[in-house]
Order: sequence, then structure tokens, then C-alpha cells
Amino acid sequence: MTVLLLRLAGPMQAWGVRSRFTERRTELAPSKSGVIGMLAAAVGRRRTDPVEDLLTLRFGVRKDQPGTVIRDFHTARTLDGKDSMPLSTRYYLADAVFLTGIEGDRELLSGLDEALRHPVFPLYLGRRSCPPTHPVSLGLRETDLLDALSSEPWQASEWFRKRHRSALPFAAELLVDQESVSVEERGDFYGVRDVPVSYDPRRRDYGFRNVERRLVPVGPTQEDPHDPMAAVEEAKPCS
Repeated sequence: MTVLLLRLAGPMQAWGVRSRFTERRTELAPSKSGVIGMLAAAVGRRRTDPVEDLLTLRFGVRKDQPGTVIRDFHTARTLDGKDSMPLSTRYYLADAVFLTGIEGDRELLSGLDEALRHPVFPLYLGRRSCPPTHPVSLGLRETDLLDALSSEPWQASEWFRKRHRSALPFAAELLVDQESVSVEERGDFYGVRDVPVSYDPRRRDYGFRNVERRLVPVGPTQEDPHDPMAAVEEAKPCS
């Protein structure tokens, strides 16, 4: 199989699955509906356009830098300033970095890779106020989804790497699609309703998927690979 890898990072992200009315929550990792929506925007599809071909893609995400949940008490008024809009509380993830993988047909993924590099519509991380840092696409990998997400180098920011250098390798949480879950395995799996059946504002609809959770080691296996005595040992004595 072929996997398209994405690096989803930015000052703020917001991946709503259970947001309702005046309380807009965020999940702790990118949602499948949010990422597929970003892919659809990249290729130029509108909210009323079908996305059935994108729903066949298998989805996974690795939390390389989990980030911090922050809260914003949101106020707004009409354009003329006369009336107040409903007050809302909105949650975001700050300083988070995720490695996301999409597994599927190579031809489809190749087109999505090109679209992410030259998007038709602006890309954002869940909400329009959350633009991503670049590059978003890390390109294609000729392997399966689990191997691609497990073997890719750590994508965390430099300051985050330094903070965790004393406990390397870093144990990153990995969330990946599973088509079926047996009763015996149910403890390592959970269901989430974030499969986008329709983005049409008149009839938004989402289905369920099963997600497997596991931990994978990322980053170097030692605190500092630099050996300051290497140059001394290699130096030749003067004759």
C-alpha cells in the first residue's frame, strides 16, 4: 500500500467532534473528518460536493507533541455594532504537532500530495482561525499505515525535544483506524463519530469508526549522540 504523510502543526488547532452550539470543544488529536475536509479543500471541492472517494482512505495519527488545551471566551457583534451575538466558549490545542497518515490508492494519494502543495482553497487545522505551518505534506511512503507512522522521524519542535531529552525515546500515542473490533480486544479500542458522510451545511452527517490506541517510541535512543572526545581520539600525533 501507499501512505501519504502530513505534518499538522501550528500555533493553534481545533478538532471538533462533540462541539455543540455555544460550547466548541476540541479533541486531543486531529479528527478524520477534519483532515478529509482539509484534503477536499486542497483539491477545490466545496462543502456540497461528494467525498465518497476520500472516505475509502485509512486514517491514523501520531501525537509527536500533544500540545496544551486553552480556552477562549468568545464575544462578537453584528457588523453595524448594534446587536451582540451569542457568547461562546471555544477550546483549542496550542503548540501541538501531529504526524498524520492516509493510506490508499497511490494515484489518488499522489494527486492529494500535489494539491496540498498547491491548494485551491486555504488550509486550516480544524477551524479557519488555525492555519498550519508548512510544509503540510511530507510526501508518499511505499509501506502500510502502521509502519509509516511508527518509523517516521520525530516531528516535534526543537524546544519540546530539549525538554524531553532526559527520557528518550519519547513514547508517542498512536491512533489508527481499525475496521472491526472483537469483544476480547475492546479495551484497546474506542469508537468515535467523525467519518464525514456529508459536509453540506443543510444536512451535515457523520458516521462512526473504530480506533486502535497504542504507544510507539520516537526520537533518538540516547540523550546526546555527540562525543566531544571523538576529534581527540582521531587526531594523529606529531612526528
